[in-house]
Amino acid sequence: MLIPIPLIFAVVVAALAPQAGFAEAANGAVLYQRHCAVCHGMNGDGGVGIPLNLKDFLAVASDEYLRLTLREGRPGRVMPAFPSLSSKQIRAIIGHIRSWSDIQRPTYPAEVLPGQPVRGKTLFASHCAACHGDKGQGGIGTGVTFSRPRDAPVEAPALNNPGFQASISDAMLKATLLRGREGTPMPSIEAMGLGKSDADDLVAYLRQLNTGSSSEPPGALEPVIQFESSYDLAQTLENLKQAVVGRNFRVIREQYFEQGLAAEGEENVRTIMLYFCNFSFLDEALAIDPRVGLFLPCRITLMQTEHGVKVMSINPKNLSQLFNNQALDRACQQMHDLYEEIMEEATL
Repeated sequence: MLIPIPLIFAVVVAALAPQAGFAEAANGAVLYQRHCAVCHGMNGDGGVGIPLNLKDFLAVASDEYLRLTLREGRPGRVMPAFPSLSSKQIRAIIGHIRSWSDIQRPTYPAEVLPGQPVRGKTLFASHCAACHGDKGQGGIGTGVTFSRPRDAPVEAPALNNPGFQASISDAMLKATLLRGREGTPMPSIEAMGLGKSDADDLVAYLRQLNTGSSSEPPGALEPVIQFESSYDLAQTLENLKQAVVGRNFRVIREQYFEQGLAAEGEENVRTIMLYFCNFSFLDEALAIDPRVGLFLPCRITLMQTEHGVKVMSINPKNLSQLFNNQALDRACQQMHDLYEEIMEEATL
């Protein structure tokens, strides 16, 4: 059975988005299942998201870190922010996560550690950059099971991410460095011959990696490519098909956006999605990062409005940032240019 793509996205959005029916609920297990389990697993074992039930993670992660992570998310990454969850709901989710372990909840002072960032930069380059990247951008495929090596439970996270920087205290960073994280490639720095003063220097340097405001990370790209058509809906669709075929893509299908979501015959006929694919390009992209498959086959949406016809698609250049995989840059740029060429030809 072929599940309509809009239905898949609706399920994902429903899983991630706060629901009105939970406005006053504070059942941690239910809230976790609704908002978190789809990525982090029912018992925190990980999946699309990182594992949350690791002993060393729960031993160093403060409730404040978990709270701010839910509030801030990880801008530019798969982890969303949850601004609509109430404080009571967030406490309930944290309580449920804590139920996986009897480890005492850590607390940390909100103080800036007196480290030396210049020395910390040298230590980072020699002990951390191999996994976390030379600028703290994280490992390729961060936090997604089917794109990281099967023998590694999690790739090194992006330490320069503004959401991470806003959520973690200096003291928690230091505790993580000193303890390491069993079950992941992250060792204790003490196992590498470093000590507490070295941790202070590393933390001081890591604070300089912050890429900016958590609400609007620098370098953010437009999420959508959009054109206004000079033609009616039917002619624009026909033009798109010709432009797609003319660039060695195969038209797979066209369908109403609401197909599978509304009763047959009751769909909104003013919004149509065109699906197309070049299988050689598909194989190349999937070989770089299988998560690209979440956004394939290629699709362009046509929408009839009172002012004319809009032609839209996601901006493929966002994918290399979203998946933290710079190896996708060339393919995403190529796809971006193709989308623009196809849409421009069909609408002028």
